[in-house]
Amino acid sequence: MTRKKDASSGRGWRFALPPAIAGIVVTVGAALAMTATDQASFCGSCHSMAEAAFTHKTSVHAELACNECHAPHNLVAKIPFKTKEGTRDILATVTKTIPDLIHPGEETKEVTQENCQRCHGATTSTVVMQSKKFCTDCHRHVPHSPKIPVAKRSAADA
Repeated sequence: MTRKKDASSGRGWRFALPPAIAGIVVTVGAALAMTATDQASFCGSCHSMAEAAFTHKTSVHAELACNECHAPHNLVAKIPFKTKEGTRDILATVTKTIPDLIHPGEETKEVTQENCQRCHGATTSTVVMQSKKFCTDCHRHVPHSPKIPVAKRSAADA
């Protein structure tokens, strides 16, 4: 006795394929967007960050993306951090409330500190940080050097 094949048994993949393709497209798109928005070319495209991108280009860290230092390394922490910081930056740009001198907030300093330690941990393991909380308290201009001619600066160094 031969059993007749259920007509719907071979069609299950047809229902699973579109969501799978959509998932792949969204994942690849998000990865490309994350990578693109980490780069100095993206960050420097805003007038308020042009000087930081310019000084970064000539620094010892020029080969690094901005968010190698300025965003958490862990993807689970990075996504909400970038979302919050990006939203804040967009609002400041749209409402024209960008300060003349942009200073990092406490959370950004902590993220930057973690990234300094992640890359330079072996070098800094013997440094006693009792008088200063962050590496950037002493190394303020790494990688954003203040040594740009006054005529090419958008604001005074501080």
